[in-house]
Amino acid sequence: MPNFGFATACGRNLVSASLMRRYRFMQVVNDGTDSPAISSELHEMLKQRVVTAVVALSVLAVVMFVVPAIVARIAITLLMLGAAWEWSGFIFSKDDKGRYVHVLSIAILMAVIFVELPDAALVNVILKISLGWWLTALVWMFFFPTPIAKPVAWICGALVIVPAWLALDLLYVQRPELLLFALLIVWLADIGAYFVGKGFGRVKLAPQISPGKTWEGVLGGVGAVMALAATGSHVFEIEIVVMVPFCLAVAMISIVGDLTVSMFKRHAGVKDSGSLFPGHGGLLDRIDSVTAAAPLFAYALSWTGMQ
Repeated sequence: MPNFGFATACGRNLVSASLMRRYRFMQVVNDGTDSPAISSELHEMLKQRVVTAVVALSVLAVVMFVVPAIVARIAITLLMLGAAWEWSGFIFSKDDKGRYVHVLSIAILMAVIFVELPDAALVNVILKISLGWWLTALVWMFFFPTPIAKPVAWICGALVIVPAWLALDLLYVQRPELLLFALLIVWLADIGAYFVGKGFGRVKLAPQISPGKTWEGVLGGVGAVMALAATGSHVFEIEIVVMVPFCLAVAMISIVGDLTVSMFKRHAGVKDSGSLFPGHGGLLDRIDSVTAAAPLFAYALSWTGMQ
């Protein structure tokens, strides 16, 4: 909400100023929502997003449940290297060779970790580092906008990409259904937030980072995830008092992942991380929430008894 600076409005009628503020607020909230052109544009965008999502989900189902495990694991690795490429766009200009160096460094780090697998101690350390990073990112958001030096953005990219790759790979190897459930938590949280936010959103969640997200949307996502938790409790035979907080924690940290990537996009001055998916942007635009949710899901999985 704009700050109208009452302290500097000497001699003005406070009642008039209050009415003006309310009027301006209504303009901000309702601006363009009744425009037929914008409604048509939103409808077309939603249609495009649905078609892209159906195609992406079909490919995902084949990768997770049809192809050999080695192919699926390679696909996960390539997916995350693609995300690393898009992250490099937050650091370097489009044609800068530094982008290739960044992706190569991520690939080498992945290879070193892969050679050491299945070292449980190493996995545990990496996942703990990841959770520490996401808590740091959460605090960082309260101070944004802030300058972000290239070396810092480089390290942050590694902290976003590498633990997420490890978590996705571990979940797939342990049980593809676990990976699917982790993704469902993120997707339902996102879908619930999107539709409730569009219909009822008023109070901004992080206006400096992602002006379109609202607290009402968060509540919509929470409701959707709680419904999934009830279903998951039955499917995985886990007590609902365990499943609900577990799913909600994963959903909440997924929001941090979304906002963190948005923070770096805003700093880089770009709307989307890429243009791979029509109506959806790039890889990072689709998996930003997953990069935070997957490590927590993998780390806390043993506490739930869900194997």
